[in-house]
Amino acid sequence: MQITFLGTSSGVPTRSRNVSSFALRLPQRAELWLFDCGEGTQHQLLRSDLKSSQLCRIFITHMHGDHIFGLMGLLASCGLAGNVERIDIYGPSGLNEYLQAASRYSHTHFSYPVKVHAVRPGVIYEDDEFTVSCGLLHHRITAFGYRIAEKDRTGRFDLEKAKALQIPAGRLYGQLKRGETVTLDDGRVINGSELCGPREIGRKISYCTDTVYCDGAVQLAQDADVLIHEATFAHQDADMAFQRLHSTTTMAAQTALAAGAHRLIMTHFSPRYAPGNTLDLQDLLQEARAIFPSTDMAHDFMVYDVPRRREVELTKVGV
Repeated sequence: MQITFLGTSSGVPTRSRNVSSFALRLPQRAELWLFDCGEGTQHQLLRSDLKSSQLCRIFITHMHGDHIFGLMGLLASCGLAGNVERIDIYGPSGLNEYLQAASRYSHTHFSYPVKVHAVRPGVIYEDDEFTVSCGLLHHRITAFGYRIAEKDRTGRFDLEKAKALQIPAGRLYGQLKRGETVTLDDGRVINGSELCGPREIGRKISYCTDTVYCDGAVQLAQDADVLIHEATFAHQDADMAFQRLHSTTTMAAQTALAAGAHRLIMTHFSPRYAPGNTLDLQDLLQEARAIFPSTDMAHDFMVYDVPRRREVELTKVGV
């Protein structure tokens, strides 16, 4: 699971930062999932090492322009390129009507299937490897945060040990790899967990923007390997943050701390903290680290590989 930030500014683009978007690359299945799609996102994709031909899912947090103005252009370009098979789009109510109107008035017709899913809190997508859920945040309009959870995997199967036990290859190997208990023809009972390494804990990513501090964000970020959270304002501008229902650096850090997240990556920064101003982004980073030390600050084209955690082998702790 690899995250690439494509836009880390709030409201408007700057010379060094585009507006909101990040991509999640799933190399094991050659898929690309996009989260938010501000104006210019397709240009950012072209400047990155990502392959738009792998794009298959887009998740939109809310209907403000700096999160959706790039969506129609990206979809149209994918159609003209002819290299996308199907795209599923998830977002708030009204997203489908927005895309239909843009398509109608621009006379744009997609050459591939596009399915828009209006989301509600709860699980919105699930397959054999991942579950994606969403929850309400607290913003001026309806806004959703997302949680991507990779399912746990059985540890690596010890093939040599299985051969040494003279277990017949074939169907039984599949059962043992899944941790099942099997009975051999000679009466021996083999516990699959004894032939597998430590269980691989599925990774979890949470994405919360735009929002002021709220319980919904904390719930989405529970035990997340990485929480991507907006930090539009510095702590000294908290009054402005509450008025506009955006987060400060300290709100983002408090969310990560309360949720027991393992890492916080802040994004969606106001252009007011550009170099030369009274406060700059390094000041914002220090504010957050004072509360949650494992904090990083995203920048456009920053790539983050989500590390994998391993569960303690149950047999070693006598469970």
